[in-house]
Amino acid sequence: MTMITVNINEAKARLSHYLALVAAGESVVICKHNRPVAELRAVAVARIARRPFGLAAGSFEVPDSFFEPLLDEDVDSFYGVEAGEGGSAMHVAESGVEYGPPASTADDPPSSDEGRRQPTQGKRRS
Repeated sequence: MTMITVNINEAKARLSHYLALVAAGESVVICKHNRPVAELRAVAVARIARRPFGLAAGSFEVPDSFFEPLLDEDVDSFYGVEAGEGGSAMHVAESGVEYGPPASTADDPPSSDEGRRQPTQGKRRS
């Protein structure tokens, strides 16, 4: 592989020729006032075939400790609590709260139209 040096004007005039040389494995350096400013070289060919599924099968095994609960310090670090700041509070995912539709209480607003002001039709305020 050789390196070809050309000036800008020559590169503009014969670009197709130099691209053919680059495709054949050559390297072209473009100069301005005899100083290198750019290099034309071939681009690595992208992989066309997909990698087969399961290529790394059997090379890694998930240890049983992966499924054990994290230490409180580790959980606190996810929430930005520094060690010794009194974190270790129960987090939502650990609180055991059951999720679902909220239970109705006496303080809740009525769920039907009862108690709501109905719009009046045909009446104008004066």
